[in-house]
Amino acid sequence: MAATETHNTEVLNVIEKGLAGRPKRLPSWLFYDEVGDKIFQDIMRMPEYYLTNSEFDIFDKQKDRILRHITDRDGPFKLVELGAGDGTKTEVLLNSFVHRQVDFTYVPVDVSEAVLSQLVGRLGKSLPGLKVQPKCQFYSEALEGLKRDAHRKLILFLGANIGNFGKEDAMAFTKRLAINMKGQDRLLIGFDLKKDPRLILSAYDDPQGITRRFNLNLLERINREFDGEFDVEQFSHYPYYDPETGVAKSFLVSRQGQEVWIGAIGKSIHFEEWEAIHTEVSQKYDLKMVHSLASRSGLEIVDVIYDKQKYFADVVFKVME
Repeated sequence: MAATETHNTEVLNVIEKGLAGRPKRLPSWLFYDEVGDKIFQDIMRMPEYYLTNSEFDIFDKQKDRILRHITDRDGPFKLVELGAGDGTKTEVLLNSFVHRQVDFTYVPVDVSEAVLSQLVGRLGKSLPGLKVQPKCQFYSEALEGLKRDAHRKLILFLGANIGNFGKEDAMAFTKRLAINMKGQDRLLIGFDLKKDPRLILSAYDDPQGITRRFNLNLLERINREFDGEFDVEQFSHYPYYDPETGVAKSFLVSRQGQEVWIGAIGKSIHFEEWEAIHTEVSQKYDLKMVHSLASRSGLEIVDVIYDKQKYFADVVFKVME
C-alpha cells in the first residue's frame, strides 16, 4: 500500500526514521488512529487510570473558578483545546459556559480526524447552540494559527499531555505557546503530579492488559496503513516509572531477533533479540518543577487548581509582564 496522501507521507517518514535509529523510538501521537482512539477511551475508564477522574473532578468542582480567568474582561473569546481527544472532560466546561450564555467559540485541535468527527457529532446533539471550529492539525500548525488569531483565548492542554514531552522539549513547547499568546490570553495545562510510584505504574500496566493492547496497536497501525508485517505476539509491552526523576516510560521489546518488512518503505527493519522501541514518555511533576517550567518559558502562574486527592493539578498561566 503506497502512502500517497501528504499526512500519511509525514507519518511514514517519522516511522522510517524512528525505526532506523539507535535506539529505536516512535512518537506517542502514533498511538492515536481510529482503533487507538477507542482503546484509549477504554483506558480512561480503567480504575487504575486515575488521571481522567482527577481532572474531571477539577472541572466539575472548579468550573466557575476556571471561567473567571477568561471572563474577567468583556467580549467573545475562543476556547482552544490542543489534543482535544474525545472531549469528555472538556464538555463539563462547555456545558457550563453555554448555559451561562458566555460568548465563546470552541476550537478543538487534534491529529485524529476520526476523534474530531466523533466529538463534533456528539456536541452537535448535546450542545446544539455551541459554536465549534474543529482543526485537524499537529500542535505546530495550531500554534502558528494562534499567533494569527486576534481573539482572546483560553488555551487548554489537558490530560497531562505536557508529560509526553521530555523536560527540555516541554520547555520549548511552552515557550512557543508563550510567544504566540497575547497579554489577555490564558493558558491552562494539566500536570500529573508525583505520588505513590505503584499507583503511577499501575496506570500504564493494568491487569486487564488494556494498556498493553494500546501500545501494541502502534505496530498494528503500521501493518494496516503501511503494509507492515509485524507479528505483535513477538513484541512485549514494558513500562516502568522512576520516582527520582518522575519519568514514566513505555517500550515495545522484541522477543527475538527478527526482520520485519514494511511495504510502504520497501525495506525490512532488523531487530536484535530484546531490542526495544521507546514509544512513550510521561513526565510527572511537582510544584517546584512547574514554577521552573513557567519561568524558563516566559510564563507566570496565575492559579493552581488541585483535584480532591492532589493527584493532579490544572495550572493557569499568563504571559510574563
